[in-house]
Amino acid sequence: MTFHEIRFPPNLSFGSVGGPERKTDVVTLVNGFEERNTPWAHSRRRYEAGAGMRTPDDIATLIAFFEARRGRLYGFRWKDWSDYKSCLPSQKITAIDQVIGVGDGVKTTFQLSKTYRSGEQTYTRRITKPVAGTVLTAVARDPKVEGQEFTVDIERGEITFVVPPDIGVTVYAGFEFDVPVRFDTDVIQTSLASYQAGQVPDVPVIEVRV
Repeated sequence: MTFHEIRFPPNLSFGSVGGPERKTDVVTLVNGFEERNTPWAHSRRRYEAGAGMRTPDDIATLIAFFEARRGRLYGFRWKDWSDYKSCLPSQKITAIDQVIGVGDGVKTTFQLSKTYRSGEQTYTRRITKPVAGTVLTAVARDPKVEGQEFTVDIERGEITFVVPPDIGVTVYAGFEFDVPVRFDTDVIQTSLASYQAGQVPDVPVIEVRV
């Protein structure tokens, strides 16, 4: 097991810098036109955790967390304050925020996902680390009750219904979620003197596939 189901302290990730990264290969042709391709179907997120450090106690908490993860060895959960809900940040989660599938009368397990839209284009992101107690779901817009009509695997991001949704009905979900990440360094260098002078430690964090 190379992943710890523990969240990096949210008060320390608040104020961090980061976001999605894409990999695009660009080739400029002799006529000036470009050919662009990508080997990645999905983006990968990077963050700078050091930017969220505010006090010497924060540094101590960071070091303890880093040591417990053995540096880059074990992954962990990360709250991306700019993108942690199935809805807009200013809105309240509902059971119909996201479409996660269509029933076939047999299938009972559905993967959580979030779809990003801009114009006519969309990108669907697989959500594997929902936050316990935040997941809502509905079948044909009829809300279901967790523990009675469905269960949630918070380590895999899967919803399992007791009764399979009927053929052709839409399955919805709303949730908060974390990003699975690891430290992207095996070294953290800190200095109380430099920290008090306004310098923060360099603590890169990168998303992992789980």
